[in-house]
Amino acid sequence: MKSTLKKFFIPTLFVSISLLFSACATHIKISNTMNPPPGEAFSNFTAFAMKPVTLASRYANNDTNEKALVKIQENLSLVMEPTITNWNHIGATKGGTQRTLVITPVVSEIKFIGGAARFWVGPAAGSSAVIMRVTITEKETGKTIATPEFYSSAGAWSGSWTIGGTDNAMLGRIATRVTDYLIKNYASPVGGPTGSQ
Repeated sequence: MKSTLKKFFIPTLFVSISLLFSACATHIKISNTMNPPPGEAFSNFTAFAMKPVTLASRYANNDTNEKALVKIQENLSLVMEPTITNWNHIGATKGGTQRTLVITPVVSEIKFIGGAARFWVGPAAGSSAVIMRVTITEKETGKTIATPEFYSSAGAWSGSWTIGGTDNAMLGRIATRVTDYLIKNYASPVGGPTGSQ
């Protein structure tokens, strides 16, 4: 009897553990660790516009993703709204031809585990990850100045221990990586990290 139970229990245990760890994995990743410098410094422009963050169509119309999007937007706006206002003020004092820099951020891939899922399912809900691609163009000519991408993630186990705290922190990190890149490339084109290390 014990031998039969052992034969049943041990394979079942291994299958359960492997399923748990496969659930923890996410296939959302990027390979590049650095974004190349933009075509020119953003300070060469005289006007600036940053569009609201959008979700790639296959991730839209999902309540969890939409809530994540709101948080990302809040974090971006906190830094970029005053920054864009200041850049536009500086640009207005310049002479010559107006050049407008348009910044278009898109969440191209996301897997976000909310607090409720973390509470009830824990690490079995898997890890969280997000990729944001930002297209930066000159409005007057349509010329692409830069197309940086940014990555952030939160582990399944750390998300479970914090009941979603690290998942939410991931949304702040992705916004910070975008704002750091934009601000650092204002004075001169230097590029910046993607966050994939």
